[in-house]
Amino acid sequence: MTIAFTPSETASAEGAAGPVMAEEPEFWEPPAPEPRDEHDAQHTGDREEEGREEGEREEREEEDQDPGEVDPVVVRDAHDFGVYARTGGWAFALKVARSVRPGGQAAEWEARRKVSAKAFAELAGCSPERVMRHYKAWDMAADDGLVPQFEVLVPGEDVELPDADVWISYYSSRNSAGSVRGQAISAVAEAEGIRPTKALEVAENPTALRAAILADPGTAEAARGALLDRMKEDPALQTEMARAFVRTDDLKKAVASEAKAADRIGYVRQIVEKGQIKTPAGQTVEAPPELRAEAERHLSLLDELDDSEEAGEWAGEAYDTVKGLVAKAVEEDPALRVQERRTKFYSSLQRATKVFEELTLDEVLEEEVFEDDMLQRLEALQEAIGSCISALRRASTAS
Repeated sequence: MTIAFTPSETASAEGAAGPVMAEEPEFWEPPAPEPRDEHDAQHTGDREEEGREEGEREEREEEDQDPGEVDPVVVRDAHDFGVYARTGGWAFALKVARSVRPGGQAAEWEARRKVSAKAFAELAGCSPERVMRHYKAWDMAADDGLVPQFEVLVPGEDVELPDADVWISYYSSRNSAGSVRGQAISAVAEAEGIRPTKALEVAENPTALRAAILADPGTAEAARGALLDRMKEDPALQTEMARAFVRTDDLKKAVASEAKAADRIGYVRQIVEKGQIKTPAGQTVEAPPELRAEAERHLSLLDELDDSEEAGEWAGEAYDTVKGLVAKAVEEDPALRVQERRTKFYSSLQRATKVFEELTLDEVLEEEVFEDDMLQRLEALQEAIGSCISALRRASTAS
């Protein structure tokens, strides 16, 4: 506390005491403030120290507090919270199981105290459908031996409940299991070795399924595998997926690239598995041992690639190598080389003949689309054909 004296009182006191000393300020003045950063740091440190002291003080108070002094309402809330944390929806399903008697069940003995799902819902302020979903979940769990049957439960009775993680396996948030769609999903889920309720829950929330596919590569891979399996038996889905791919430029290019790589791998695989090669002219002949061995080497490298690795470059290298070896094998075999050239010439002659036969001269003459250039081209073609015929005749005579 600061005390101020009046000037007269100060003067008389000084006169009585002796010599006058230098005057002191009438009021206490605070020192100059320290730099802001240091002050804030000190202040923060003080607050942290106060927080630690307060926490330690609360811990000491909790240790000293008698459990019997806690408000019963708080005790009940804590108990209910602990039950729900351990059991999840089972805590509420138990309330339904021990209190509800659906229509059709005899009201005997303790069952007389139970009420209908509709009456229970009215008391709870919710829908009868929600009550019955909890009832059915308990019923399925009772069939599996996890919880007692309804008949042995009485209102107000507590029993040991399963873990909270098991609840979602039995509870369905929608009544879809009884529909044709739900029955189909349940059948496939059982075949896959999972509980139908899990599959039904996913099916009833497509947005959540989409989010999981977009965010998680593992889920996307599972979805891809499922779609491929379904497309084998669903022609309509095949058409829809193919249409979606060809309408998207990036996907269309990717499909074309993968198809090309698959064709090249198939070419190499055929040589390995069948031991035959297809020449550029289209002949199928036995593959030389060294060529087949090289094809096996490249195929083993391709088969060792992971699904995540790009196969296009490897397939291209294998195809080019084997194709080069095929051309070399043809050139090194005189008889095969002659047959290859004969086949190529005959194939070209067939194509030229087909094209010439498809010319529609009647339409050209009737529609008056004739031009001098057409005649010049035909005359040049006639000369080429004549030269070819003469050469073949000379070769035939010489042989």
